[in-house]
Amino acid sequence: METFEHYLDKYAELAIRVGLNVQKDQTVVIMTPIACAEFVRKLTKKAYDAGAKDVVIDWDDDEVKALRMKHAPESTLREYPMWRANGMEEMARDGAAFLQIYAPNSDLLKDVDQERVAISSKTTATAREGFLKYLRSNQVNWLMVSYPTAEWSAKVFPELNEQDRIIKLWEQIFKLTRVDKADPLAAWNEHIALLTAKQDMLNTKKFKQLHFKGEGTDLYIELAAKHLWVAAGSESKAGTFFIPNIPTEEVFTMPARSGTNGIVRSTLPLSYQGSLIDGFSLRFENGRVVEATAEVGQEVLNKMLDMDEGARYLGEVALVPDDSPISNSGLIYYNTLFDENASCHIALGNSYPFTIDGGTQMSPEQLAENGYNKSLIHVDFMIGSADMSIDGLYADGTREPLFRKGNWA
Repeated sequence: METFEHYLDKYAELAIRVGLNVQKDQTVVIMTPIACAEFVRKLTKKAYDAGAKDVVIDWDDDEVKALRMKHAPESTLREYPMWRANGMEEMARDGAAFLQIYAPNSDLLKDVDQERVAISSKTTATAREGFLKYLRSNQVNWLMVSYPTAEWSAKVFPELNEQDRIIKLWEQIFKLTRVDKADPLAAWNEHIALLTAKQDMLNTKKFKQLHFKGEGTDLYIELAAKHLWVAAGSESKAGTFFIPNIPTEEVFTMPARSGTNGIVRSTLPLSYQGSLIDGFSLRFENGRVVEATAEVGQEVLNKMLDMDEGARYLGEVALVPDDSPISNSGLIYYNTLFDENASCHIALGNSYPFTIDGGTQMSPEQLAENGYNKSLIHVDFMIGSADMSIDGLYADGTREPLFRKGNWA
């Protein structure tokens, strides 16, 4: 029987060799909470083994972040150390690879004045906009993976003691990332092939719209005229194939900025900036959110939508069958990286240029002409369910079933 350390080693190997696909003489940047230090050391060794010339660690700490939000002068929340933002952008410009360990604490800032959180979030997003363009346009190879912290595991398995719930969450991560397979690389190659087949099928359809119908949802999403469906893997400017999210179960594309109409209801909680938003509904008119209600986190939702003009428009629509490994686990992960791969989802905010034909070569004006939405945020939230139906609509109005009862038709 394999040991925990063996699986952890394979998880690190998967992240570095398959997800990030580190190249010889490439700098690797790891963005991480300090709670993940042990895993970071393992990733660092794997990166050097893969030929990295340097590994740079960008540490963060949730408790320090919470203290700053609560006690720092408000004027300080409007400032960001530009040496950090410029350093990230410089490394991206020089072709570094970026790995983020995402371990959210959805209760971190629930008792903090949300106006202060919104000010800090906007300041940070504005300062890092130049750096994030490299990731959002796939100019560099990048990856997001997760690590079970005490706070995150407590949300998923509140009935267990701390040690048991962390072990249980590790078991889920190993299973859902296919690390528990005898040959994870072969399992991932097979998985990528299946997702790519769906991507290719959808790209032959040239749908004008998608119609989502489920409990609390009746939504029409017009797709960008030159939209491209994308799945699993991407290629960086340097020609490196990488998988930006592990796990991943989605096939996604770009909505036309002003083409979404109707109402949609979330089907899973959203952990956003240290707070929870749950049971929320959005009503769209001509692409824009004109009404938003939430059972939990109304103020947080309002602040998110008011981040900038583009925050009220969609930047992504993604298809994920209900019969998928993460959904079948029967768990809510309070972690978008996992929950978005359990459910069809849409994202408020910035679009990905690579989800329209020729988008990465377009000017900002050309992108806008082709339906692109620009925003400081990109926030995925889950709308799929076991009763979800989705139709693809052609330009002449005829329909084709895509999903029935939450799965591919």
